[in-house]
Amino acid sequence: MKKQKLVLVGNGMAGVRAVEEVLKINREKFEITIFGQEPYPNYNRIQLSTVLQGGTSVRDITLNEWKWYEDNQIRLYPGESVTAIDTENQLVYTDKGRIVSYDKLILATGSNPFMLPLPGADKEGVTAFRNIKDCEKMIEYSKKHKKAAVIGGGLLGLEAARGLLNLGMEVDVIHIHHYLMERQLDQTAGKLLQTELEKQGMRFLLQKNTAEILGKKQVTGLRFKDGTKIQTDLVVMAVGIKPNISLAIEAGIPVDRGIIVNDYLETDVPNIYAVGECAEHRGIAYGLVAPLYQQGQVLAKRLCSIEDEGYKGSVLSTQLKVSGVDVFSAGKINEAEHTKAFKVYDDYRGVYKKVLIEDGKISGAVLFGDTKDGNRLLSLIKRRSAIEEYLETDVSNGNEQSVVAAMADGELICGCNGVTKGAIVDAIRTKGLTTVDQVKGCTNASRSCGGCKSLVADLLQCTLGDQYQADRKEALCGCTDLSRDEILQEIREKGLTHIREVMNVLDWRTDGCSKCKPALNYYLGMIYPLNYNDEKEARYVNERMHANIQKDGTYSVVPRMYGGVTTADDLRKIADVADKYKVGLIKVTGGQRIDLLGVRKEDLPKMWADLDMPSGSAYAKGLRTVKTCVGENFCRFGTQDSIGMGIRLEKKFEGLNTPHKVKMAVSACPRNCAESGIKDVGVVGVDGAWEMYVGGNGGTHLRSADLLFKFKTGDELEEMISAFLQYYRETAHYLERTSGWVERLGLDHIREVLSNPNTVKELMMRMEEALSVVQEPWKKAIQDKTLLKDLYESLKLPVETK
Repeated sequence: MKKQKLVLVGNGMAGVRAVEEVLKINREKFEITIFGQEPYPNYNRIQLSTVLQGGTSVRDITLNEWKWYEDNQIRLYPGESVTAIDTENQLVYTDKGRIVSYDKLILATGSNPFMLPLPGADKEGVTAFRNIKDCEKMIEYSKKHKKAAVIGGGLLGLEAARGLLNLGMEVDVIHIHHYLMERQLDQTAGKLLQTELEKQGMRFLLQKNTAEILGKKQVTGLRFKDGTKIQTDLVVMAVGIKPNISLAIEAGIPVDRGIIVNDYLETDVPNIYAVGECAEHRGIAYGLVAPLYQQGQVLAKRLCSIEDEGYKGSVLSTQLKVSGVDVFSAGKINEAEHTKAFKVYDDYRGVYKKVLIEDGKISGAVLFGDTKDGNRLLSLIKRRSAIEEYLETDVSNGNEQSVVAAMADGELICGCNGVTKGAIVDAIRTKGLTTVDQVKGCTNASRSCGGCKSLVADLLQCTLGDQYQADRKEALCGCTDLSRDEILQEIREKGLTHIREVMNVLDWRTDGCSKCKPALNYYLGMIYPLNYNDEKEARYVNERMHANIQKDGTYSVVPRMYGGVTTADDLRKIADVADKYKVGLIKVTGGQRIDLLGVRKEDLPKMWADLDMPSGSAYAKGLRTVKTCVGENFCRFGTQDSIGMGIRLEKKFEGLNTPHKVKMAVSACPRNCAESGIKDVGVVGVDGAWEMYVGGNGGTHLRSADLLFKFKTGDELEEMISAFLQYYRETAHYLERTSGWVERLGLDHIREVLSNPNTVKELMMRMEEALSVVQEPWKKAIQDKTLLKDLYESLKLPVETK
């Protein structure tokens, strides 16, 4: 039978989910064509804020990779928009002159951001927050400007504000209501949320009505209707969305607020359907993912001629993590004359719960801080269950039974994707699933907003019991189910020698992401130090450029100063270079070096050549500095030559690749002037001996270093540092600092391993191999003409996300 032609206009979450459902039912029924306005495969718009916030890349939030379209023989036209529909001849026309015929046409055109028609809304520095392009615009603005104003205190506005804070901007959130997220939260939860976000650095201007955006061409501020003003360089409008119905209007398809559809998502025009945010069903245009996915399932059955009761509408619920704070709401959120409320407010833990009751039945709920009950409450609200049914299993009411254990098999774990407890339990038992990622891949649970991950984990624990604890492992990333240890074992056993080979042989689900590529590059280099050809493209931007990128797009240059010691000649070089290249700022670092900030990318190689000094590796996953005090040669209290030892160690280990940055210090006495007690490796001189401390961290996760061993000679000390660092290199996860590594393995275990002379000798030998191939990076870059052209003349690089 000849396949029918199914055309989807819109490559977003709702439309593609409908196509996925069609493929599940009948893969042979349709020849599928998809047009997408954006030049990307289908991505998770819910997670767009994490891209802005710097936690993920676009690839990390991609739901359907390019390969998915190929594997399912779907013809995708990314970056191409449908501009007209000939409903009589069943043809679509695109902005690139393409004409495609259809038997069935799905409109999934989504929504457009609502832009307030304010005076000045057309100025530079005004943007929406709706797609990847908007994210990129805000990221670019943050490099040159300091102040941002977000109009809208709903979910989207708060996520944008959090992202802008992460980008280093000062952020004011303007909201017309007297508390935040009034559509999803009651006043108590809204005020609790405001308090938490203020702790993060957000500023709020509530009950403010914007009158004008100030400035000539570029935004300079906002004026409000009460006459007050604020300064700002960037205005983000996040005040809502409106269905994108322009294509339907031009085609003569009936619309109101959205494209009008019946219970089977059919429009009034034969063979044309609408799904998602653009569709209006029974007077409602839904903007949340769960209803849109439910619509997709109904539409797929209709297209495949399967009888179904149709789409009857959805009980709206929201389960979200707003800037790190968990919130949930479903059904009614505010009390009315005939409602009663069951409330729990734990000020100490920051937890608030309200369940609304009408005629003894649960009609709505609001949760703040702890949202594990969310999906269970949603199920109870849909069934109009009695409040007693909830109270019997409510932990806050004294019941110790877990939430998932109390749920019936038919209750939803994942509201976004309609996945029940029973479906997940069945998949766990029949397919041997042991991790949240495996459950996600098999059932779609936690695939969208991710809010149900903790419930999925609890369900794994409940279903597998002790086996879950035994089998649980952390996958390297979402591209594979394999853990770090499994991957290293496979690399060694199969003799895999480069990143692409690892991905192909070990059945990577994608082409790799910003998490696994740098990790694999490090692991391969650690396993094969003499033969591995470092894949620069897999490294983060700072490591590839041998300099730290700054928020304005310039770079910083930090030359090496062994042990924090310099000379008059080197200082003159630095001063001359700073003048020649118009360095914006000269700063003495905490690691006893000099940082030259504000250097243009194209000037980096020339500056390195003029300096004629080694790189300080201030950008590297490797040894950064060895900080020293003045030591016994000058200090009255010094018992050892700390400067000499510091220079010795820095020259020994400079250029070494490690899982994360490594900082060292050598102090000449227990007064610890070089801060040896908070370094990855800290050395303290005492009378006639050296004490070696490990696992310290002076950063965000402050940790005091632990005393590992004590040595009489500098040679013994250097040997043990070499063995310790090599053991760290071989057993730590990529991007795991020594502080976390020491806590994970345990100091006693590390001490036991390094107390074996044969083990120490073997570790030292492997360390010498690793050090034997180290090259001075600045000098290597200057001498490599291809590298100079590729990196310092034209470049687009992924920014590090962790």
